[in-house]
Amino acid sequence: MTEGPVWRGLIAFTIPLIMGNILQLTYNAIDGMIVGRFVGKNALAAVGCCNPLMTLVLLFTNGICLGAGILVGFHYGAKKFDVLKRQVSTGMLAGIAFSLTVGLAIAAAAHPVMRLLQVDPEILAECVRYLRVIMLGLVFSFAYNYLASILRAIGDSQSPMIFLAISAVLNIFGDLFFVMILKMGSLGAAISTVLCEALSAVLCWIYIYRKIPVFRLGKEWFVFDRKLLKKTVSYGIVSAMQQSVVQAGKIANQAMVNSLGVVSTAAFAAVNRFDDYAIVPEQNMAHAMTSVMAQNVGAGKHDRVLKTFRAGIISELIFGVTACVLLLLFADPLMQLFSKDPEVIAEGVRYLRLMAFMYPLPGVTNGIQGYFRGIGDLKVTLWCSMINIGVRVVCCYIFLVRMGLGMRAVAWACMCGWTAMVVCELPYLIKYIRNHKEQVRDGI
Repeated sequence: MTEGPVWRGLIAFTIPLIMGNILQLTYNAIDGMIVGRFVGKNALAAVGCCNPLMTLVLLFTNGICLGAGILVGFHYGAKKFDVLKRQVSTGMLAGIAFSLTVGLAIAAAAHPVMRLLQVDPEILAECVRYLRVIMLGLVFSFAYNYLASILRAIGDSQSPMIFLAISAVLNIFGDLFFVMILKMGSLGAAISTVLCEALSAVLCWIYIYRKIPVFRLGKEWFVFDRKLLKKTVSYGIVSAMQQSVVQAGKIANQAMVNSLGVVSTAAFAAVNRFDDYAIVPEQNMAHAMTSVMAQNVGAGKHDRVLKTFRAGIISELIFGVTACVLLLLFADPLMQLFSKDPEVIAEGVRYLRLMAFMYPLPGVTNGIQGYFRGIGDLKVTLWCSMINIGVRVVCCYIFLVRMGLGMRAVAWACMCGWTAMVVCELPYLIKYIRNHKEQVRDGI
C-alpha cells in the first residue's frame, strides 16, 4: 500500500472491508429478521434491546484490535519484522484474556444490566438469555477480529471477508434450524451466531498459518512482551474508548426510546440495523484510510498520506449521498423485512426517511478520524467523539423527553452531535495537513 495509484488502491482495499462488515452486521440482522417475522415483536424487541450493549462490548474489543493493527502497519511499513512478530503475539494473548474476563462478567450481571436499561418486564427474561449466550462467545469474536486486523494491516482485506462470508451464510441456516425447527426463539439465534463466529476465527487462523510466513509464529504465539503491551494498550485503549463512547451514547438513547413502549422499542431495533448498514461504508473507508496511511507513515511517504486523505473524503461523501437515496426509496419495504406489525413499520419508516438526509455528515467525521488514526494521533479522535456523544445524548433528552418528538428525536440529536464533532475536528485537521505539506516540501 506504499506504491501505485492511491485512489485505486484505497478503493480496492475498502471494498472487501465493507463487504466483510456488512456480513458481520448480517449476523444480528438475520437474527432480528427471523425472530421478528417467525416468533413475534417481543422477540424482536428483546434482540434489539441487547444489541446496543453487545455492540458496545464488541466495539471496545475491536478498538483494541484496531489500535494493535495501526502498530502492525507501522512495523510492517518500516520492515521491522522481529518487532512485528512480538507485537502480534502480545496483542493476541492480552486480548484473549480480556475478552474472556469481560464476557463472563457481563454474562453474570446480565439481569441487573437489562433492568438498568429500562427493558420492559414482558421481555426481560428473553433479553437476559440472549445476552448471556452472546457474551460467552465474545472470545471468538475477538479472535476473528484480531486476526482479521493484522491481515488488513499488511494489506489483505479480502481473505477476512471470505471467511466471514462463509460463516454468515451458515448463520442463516443455523438461525432457521434453531429458531424454526427447534423452536428455541431468540436463544437459538444467539447460539447460531456464536457458533458461526467461532468458525470464522478458526478459518482465519488456518489461513494465516498456511499462507502468511511472517505470521507463522508457532511457539512464538506465546511470546509476551510487556514493553510492547504498554504501547499496544496506549493505542488500543484510546481507540477502544473512542468507539465505545459513541456506542455508550446509543445505549443512553436506547434507554430513552425503551420508555416509549414495545412498539417503539421494536421499531428502533429494526432501524438501528439499517443505520449500521448505512454507516458501514463510511466507517470502513475510514479504516482503510487508517491502514494505508499507517504503512506510508512507517515508510516516510508523507505525500501519499495527503493523497489518501483527499481520496478518502471524496469517497465518504459519495457513500453518504448513496445511503440517503437508498433509504428514501426503500424505507417501507426494508421495515417489512423485520416486522408484520403496521405500527412498528410506520414508526420505523418515519425515522428512516428523516435520518436519510443526515448521512453525509458522519461521512465527513469518519474520514477525518481515519486521518488522525492513520498518523497515530488517537487522542483527537477520542476527545471529538466524546463531544459528539455528549451533545447527542443531551439533545436526545431535550427532544424526546422534554419536547415529546418520539423516535425522531434520536435522528435530530445525531445531526447535532455530528455537527459539533466536525466543528471540533477542523482546527486540528488544518494544523496537521499543514505539517504534512511542510514534510513533503522538505523531503522529510
